[in-house]
Amino acid sequence: MSATITLYTHPWSRGRMARWMLEECGAAYEVQALDYGGSMKAPDYTALNPMGKVPAIRHGAVVVTEVAAICAYLAEQFPERRLAPPADSPERAHYYRWLFFAAGPVEAAVTAKSLGLLAPAEKRAQAGYGSYEDVMDTLEFATRQALARGGHLCAQFTAADLYLAAQLNWGMQFKTVEARPAFQQYVAPILQRPAYLQANALDDALAAQLKPGA
Repeated sequence: MSATITLYTHPWSRGRMARWMLEECGAAYEVQALDYGGSMKAPDYTALNPMGKVPAIRHGAVVVTEVAAICAYLAEQFPERRLAPPADSPERAHYYRWLFFAAGPVEAAVTAKSLGLLAPAEKRAQAGYGSYEDVMDTLEFATRQALARGGHLCAQFTAADLYLAAQLNWGMQFKTVEARPAFQQYVAPILQRPAYLQANALDDALAAQLKPGA
């Protein structure tokens, strides 16, 4: 790819997922680390992402925000890495289903739980995630199905596995996701992928360079 990819990130953010995806793609990229409440909210960055949050990527003249969108975009930019099933394959439906389930109901339910803001029983029908318990049960269905198929949501490892495994790993560490055996069995081998280990090491090194609280 001729256009430069720039990753805007912070090492203790969802930017870790975006860097992992870049490493899976074998992409050449540069990193611009931003600090919370400072450069993330500066005009030059909010001109790219008005939310003033990370991650974002800039690829030539194109800006992509939101981790699931970044993963989907990069999978299509690097088709030789086979990080998305072929468009004409039935596996593409599984890919879309679980990638966007993780980006929608899972993200919403886990965040609500961590903030103590889960919808009360009488208002669950108004919440896209329904209930936290329903989300966990659906995740168990997905991961058990994946384990039965060889460890992946689709016929092979895709960006959907990356995104879901990262969310489950983070949630289990901070106890916003139940550490169910199916989750642990699904996540463990994915976190041994060379691209994950490389991305994690790079972000740990970046974190060590930043001042505390940056």
